[in-house]
Amino acid sequence: MNTVKLKQNILELIRRTSAYLPADVEEVIALKQKLEQNGSKAEFALDLVMQNIGLAKRYSRPICQDTGLLTFYIRCPIETDQINMKKAIEDAVVEATKAGYLRQNSVDSLTGKNSGTNLGPGSPVFKFEQTSKKDIEIRLIQKGGGCENMSTQYKLPGEFNGKKFGRDLEGVRACILDAVDKAQGKGCSPGFLGVCIGGDRASSYEWAKHQLLREVDDVNQVEELAQLENQIMQEANEMKIGPMGFGGKFTIGCCKIGLRNRLPASFFVSIAYMCWAYRRRGLVLDTNGDVKEWLYQQPGEFEGEKDYPETFEVKTDGVKVLNTPVSEAEIRNLKVGDMVLLNGTIFTGRDAVHKYLHEGGELDKIKDGIIYHCGPVMLKENGEYKTVAAGPTTSIREEPYQGDIIDKFGIKAVIGKGGMGAKTLAACQKYGSVYLHAIGGAAQIYAQCVKKIPSVSLEQFGSPEAVWELQVEGFPAVVTMDSHGNSLHDSVQKESSEKISGLL
Repeated sequence: MNTVKLKQNILELIRRTSAYLPADVEEVIALKQKLEQNGSKAEFALDLVMQNIGLAKRYSRPICQDTGLLTFYIRCPIETDQINMKKAIEDAVVEATKAGYLRQNSVDSLTGKNSGTNLGPGSPVFKFEQTSKKDIEIRLIQKGGGCENMSTQYKLPGEFNGKKFGRDLEGVRACILDAVDKAQGKGCSPGFLGVCIGGDRASSYEWAKHQLLREVDDVNQVEELAQLENQIMQEANEMKIGPMGFGGKFTIGCCKIGLRNRLPASFFVSIAYMCWAYRRRGLVLDTNGDVKEWLYQQPGEFEGEKDYPETFEVKTDGVKVLNTPVSEAEIRNLKVGDMVLLNGTIFTGRDAVHKYLHEGGELDKIKDGIIYHCGPVMLKENGEYKTVAAGPTTSIREEPYQGDIIDKFGIKAVIGKGGMGAKTLAACQKYGSVYLHAIGGAAQIYAQCVKKIPSVSLEQFGSPEAVWELQVEGFPAVVTMDSHGNSLHDSVQKESSEKISGLL
């Protein structure tokens, strides 16, 4: 095979996967958006999601800043040189990272050092399968950390809501609904589920993720599983968790279930939770490395000019505007459910920064300011940084630190996604702070809000973990934890838990 052609085609595969949501996924989101109540927070979230999808396509930039761990599923003839193929794909990954199609997302598990190339032990992931066909089929899934953290595994028999479930499809159903309930908005719901019944611990997780290669409207060939998939779709959406955990009718977009044989002593049920930014594409190559077919692609999808938006628009009815620096009085005036537009200076900060500050580190510039849980994709051009993608990361990881940091630095607002816990809520109430929920995955919406990058600090933690000072305009978010002890996510979770009790 011509490895130069292979590298070029894989680079294009990565670009398309990162920036262009597949049509089957986009159609489901567009349809479900119309069913949400007009003016609701669910409609607000899905409206921005749909606009973000268009912006990513127009500018060929990542739909979500968390471009995930790349998993390549490769079916190739027996005589294929898999070593050279792997090397060509790795070279394409490095180039895609430099071009900003991918965030620097591969970190040494002992040192915490970012490779900066998306290469490292087990990164990316390769799943080779030999076939008698002469063509080579390569499929790519990009699955970010937020939704990966919501993936989970159960053992049956088990107990849910005080009721025992056995090793049967009723038990499987209970596991899946429990996983949806626990995910809430943390995995950037609405979610898409891949499920495996059986296997050992490792193969069960692997086959659950493999189900995400199926198209949304694909019907399971096993009749019992097709019925269960439809039942899960109906019941999970009745739980009213909704987009981002705001409440609403659209909680999951599909459930795909596969089977693996198991040991008599084991019965695992594994769930691969995928966010709404359901990125998977593929291609078929001939033996010379030329593209014969693009997979998951609509006719004419990449041909000619498309009428994608140049910018986004927020419906301003009832939206409150906050200009930094924000006073405690302004924060105390906010209530759960308020939709806001933020103008001024905010500072990104993720896991490494929170740990650093909690352990005594200093960063005077953030005092009385706003922290944004975000690991952006940044490129340097002509000596200046450009924001390529800048959506929120899952906030609950910072729960051990956040309350103390609010106290120590006088933080007036924390921006993220998925909500936070009791310790942060108590700090918001005591010190006059608020949690603002940004729309998970909407990396192009928030990149457009960034007008200038005055500085960057703590670069030793790597680009996604550094503290980027961002000047923003029209930054949209929803108050989900206020300074009066109220939490939107707690109320939504209470309702969904009551619903699941009735279903089980």
